Amino acid sequence: MKIDPEVIRGKLLQIYDQKVKYCPPIPGFGGTEKQPAAVLIPLLLDKEIWKILFIKRTHHIEDRHSGQIAFPGGRANHDDISLQITALREAEEEIGINPDDVNILGKSCPITTITNYEVTPYVGVLPWPYSLNLSRIEVEKTILIPVNWLINPQHHQVKSWKPDPASGIGIPVIFFEEYQGEILWGATAQIVVDFLEIIHTSP
Repeated sequence: MKIDPEVIRGKLLQIYDQKVKYCPPIPGFGGTEKQPAAVLIPLLLDKEIWKILFIKRTHHIEDRHSGQIAFPGGRANHDDISLQITALREAEEEIGINPDDVNILGKSCPITTITNYEVTPYVGVLPWPYSLNLSRIEVEKTILIPVNWLINPQHHQVKSWKPDPASGIGIPVIFFEEYQGEILWGATAQIVVDFLEIIHTSP
């Protein structure tokens, strides 16, 4: 698909101006008081191909999300004046992106994770090539996936996933096919699908 950052900016703005009813209801996971968090969806043009940058989290035994493919981001701090600041701060801490280098286009649909975080994704264009500085405590590596690959519906499917195998209760979760030895799934996969559906729809 053709990517035009200014067209994307307009479509994201329509969502939050309520000119287009798109964002699905946030799933009712966890308790009533959700913890705010934000992630950055870094869009970049690599050799004439638009791609999205992901991180692979470093393995930690105590972290249920370790080793997963994700976006740079995390929970909001009390001194973050906005969730956009949260997303940019976390991206700087995790992979060394200077906030001034990111052209924020807008925010996509928020989702709620099974750990009861309400995550707001911010879409930003990153100049490329770019010198990243990974925090090895948090990030094992980065991976670039072409938008045209991600938007192909044949590359993902919904499966029943059991967060607690003992309960026997499954929830519908998006799983992408393997890409460069990694599998994108879960909350990050849902954020990707929501965002690409927004920018792929007609104005």
